[in-house]
Amino acid sequence: MSIPPVHPARLTALPEWADLLRHREALLGRHLRELFAEDAERGTRLTAEAAGWYLDYSKNRITDETLRLLLNLGQARGLQTRIEAMFSGERINSTENRAALHTALRAPIDEPVELDCVDVVADVHAVLRQMAVFADAVRAGQWLGATGQPIRCVVNIGIGGSDLGPVMACEALRGHATEALAVRFVANVDGADFHDNLAGLDPASTLFVICSKTFTTQETLANARLARSWCVGALGEAAVGRHFVAVSTNASEVASFGIDTQQMFGFWDFVGGRYSVSSAIGLSLMLAIGVPAFRDFLAGFNAMDEHFRAAPAARNLPTLLALLGIWNQHFLGATTLTVLPYAQRLKRFPAYLQQLIMESLGKQVTHDGWRVNYATSPVVWGEPGTNGQHSFYQLLHQGTALVACDFIGFVEAPTQHREAHSLLQANLIAQAQALAFGRRPDEVRAAGIKEALVPHRVFEGNRPSNMLIAERLDPHSLGALIALYEHMVLVQSVIFDINAFDQWGVELGKVLAQQVATDLAGNGDTLAHDSSTNALIRRFRGTRGSQP
Repeated sequence: MSIPPVHPARLTALPEWADLLRHREALLGRHLRELFAEDAERGTRLTAEAAGWYLDYSKNRITDETLRLLLNLGQARGLQTRIEAMFSGERINSTENRAALHTALRAPIDEPVELDCVDVVADVHAVLRQMAVFADAVRAGQWLGATGQPIRCVVNIGIGGSDLGPVMACEALRGHATEALAVRFVANVDGADFHDNLAGLDPASTLFVICSKTFTTQETLANARLARSWCVGALGEAAVGRHFVAVSTNASEVASFGIDTQQMFGFWDFVGGRYSVSSAIGLSLMLAIGVPAFRDFLAGFNAMDEHFRAAPAARNLPTLLALLGIWNQHFLGATTLTVLPYAQRLKRFPAYLQQLIMESLGKQVTHDGWRVNYATSPVVWGEPGTNGQHSFYQLLHQGTALVACDFIGFVEAPTQHREAHSLLQANLIAQAQALAFGRRPDEVRAAGIKEALVPHRVFEGNRPSNMLIAERLDPHSLGALIALYEHMVLVQSVIFDINAFDQWGVELGKVLAQQVATDLAGNGDTLAHDSSTNALIRRFRGTRGSQP
């Protein structure tokens, strides 16, 4: 197997990269305690604000010189030119010869964007109007099932971006959702996911939203067929037209499934799955929160889009977040990023970012096919605070691995339990403080701790974190937050010279699974895989007779 060579003009050969390496050596041994002591205004100066979000990046191990050198690196990579190329519809997804125009999904109708001489913004708004008419009818009880009952539950069937975005957003905005309509999600091809999410539902009042751009996605279609059998078994074949709608571009496959193509909501090749929650893939979210709230969701995206396109790099939230991430990962050795929302309703946000960041940046070659000799994506993980504090924060504070942290919090309480929210906020602020400043041995001793326990009670601190704060968790702030991380990914992909908009790494396993599935279903002795795969197939075959 041949490995692509490393390009001689690689990122790490740039003089701007060398400048950062020299600067890192000069900063070694400097502690955040010193940096704050030297600059009384640091905590308010190293901040930026846009689209309702406030970023405090003062607890990163940086100086003004660090930031200047990072901005130089972005300039050397032609960052602003690449940003404009994305917004203007250039085919920056080079391996698939496609534009990456997810920003057009939330653009105002009077701001056209042309792709192949077609105003895609006009097309986007046509679909939005179609979605709005349908959502209003369902929410008003005017869209009736086959037996004349209104819809009481929506089941979204998708996988990847067709699931992670809508399920995360529906959970985040459940305080804005109608109680008259439950929304559930089925993604895993494991039958338990389907079984558990349909438990207790009445077919006569259940609507399925099947989300698959090609309408051929193996896992989604497997679950869609289960749903069809479940519905037809109770209501008859004619019920499919009243209980299924599709989010797809493949009209013929949708029609062959039995869904009227008038009930198909389209999107486009310039929208990747992990960037699609603001497209028709968000139909389940619109059904949950209503049309005005969904439009506010899109407005939040657009506010961050406009900031990203226009704001200077030194005040640009996505650019700052991206450059700080590169500094932490490549110059300080923080190979993982943990996302810590201090909001229970954002509990699925870390999982959403796992796909957005790792599927976008998990690449090993440049646009031109040269092998990279540097890390690209960090490993992304996280859990809501305060749950995580009693789980993995031990590693964050005293472990040997350096982990970069993004804290997310909100000023207003999401419920009437304001005292609990105040305690949550206190923990949010205190955890970032503890990671930055730690506790010295003399401070431990001053607290009366026995000498033998002093090493166990010391916190080194000097661990980097960002703090993102918004007034409240609502559709606008959530849209802006998602767009913030979308654009952070673009900036890092430009620095790394990789394509953030393809995902070839998900294909091989799918192709192999089709052959393995055929072999699992068969009985022949001749198997053409490696010895381990052959043995596993035979082992699974051997259990079939004992299963009910």
